[in-house]
Amino acid sequence: MKIVITGCAGFIGSAFADYILRKYPADSVIGIDCMTYAASESALKSLKCYEKFTFSKVNICDKEAIERIFAEHIPDILINFAAESHVDRSISSSRTFVETNVLGTQVLLDASVKYGVRRFHQISTDEVYGDMPVDTAESFTEISPLNPSSPYSASKAAADLLALSYMRTHGLPVSVSRSSNNYGIHQHREKLIPMCISQILSDMPVTLYGDGTNMRDWLYTKDHCRAIDLIIRAGECGIYNIGADNEWSNIDLVRKIALLLGRSYAKIQFVEDRKGHDRRYPIDSSKIKSLGWQPKADFERELKATVEWYRGRR
Repeated sequence: MKIVITGCAGFIGSAFADYILRKYPADSVIGIDCMTYAASESALKSLKCYEKFTFSKVNICDKEAIERIFAEHIPDILINFAAESHVDRSISSSRTFVETNVLGTQVLLDASVKYGVRRFHQISTDEVYGDMPVDTAESFTEISPLNPSSPYSASKAAADLLALSYMRTHGLPVSVSRSSNNYGIHQHREKLIPMCISQILSDMPVTLYGDGTNMRDWLYTKDHCRAIDLIIRAGECGIYNIGADNEWSNIDLVRKIALLLGRSYAKIQFVEDRKGHDRRYPIDSSKIKSLGWQPKADFERELKATVEWYRGRR
């Protein structure tokens, strides 16, 4: 099987490409990435060691380049990880988010229709649902209304709807997965866990928005990869939530990371809250679990391994 993975040098995209190449030696992976600031050169270098991996440095908004790749490889499956994803950047400058996350997805969808892709899988986020109060017992399901709070999550919601419309309009088989926050290696240092590790190791205060009580559900990247693999091979078209039921407040997570780094406490500096900051977005993962998926990662062990990986790459 030939699988196109866009955003293959990104945090989750590179993890998924490695997962596929290890688990399915007969499969070919065609990696696409335009290598923005968030791409990992080291992750891409590791992927290039695989005989079944080919790479093109291409922006997904480049229609002609994308069609050349499709014409050469005629892929069976496309998985779109490529996205601008940093919420703060979307607030200060949203244009790139609309271009990459919406128009780039449209280019990929058109190419997939033209070349007969058997499954188009869109990687999305739980942030498209908006937020819920911290003390609620409710969770978002796949049929919950979309209510994004930032230009980033709005661009992802738009991409989801666009992809699903191609299923109705063009008969393109489309699936969408909306995951909770991921943790693991190769994540850019602007994100919470690697940023926190870097600040603690540098004896700097860890900066947290508001009062630090915003809740996040942390999903290990390898568990996320297993879920996506299951969806594209055994799942139906449509939407799937992927969560780990592993919620932590930002402040408690920072304190835990400090302990893993051998510090008795973390110096924390609270800053003015982010505009439109989501308090909590719990998701119900019953649908993906009905296919037999469960998160397997031991949070203590994998978070410690993640912390040690970043410690060794200061």
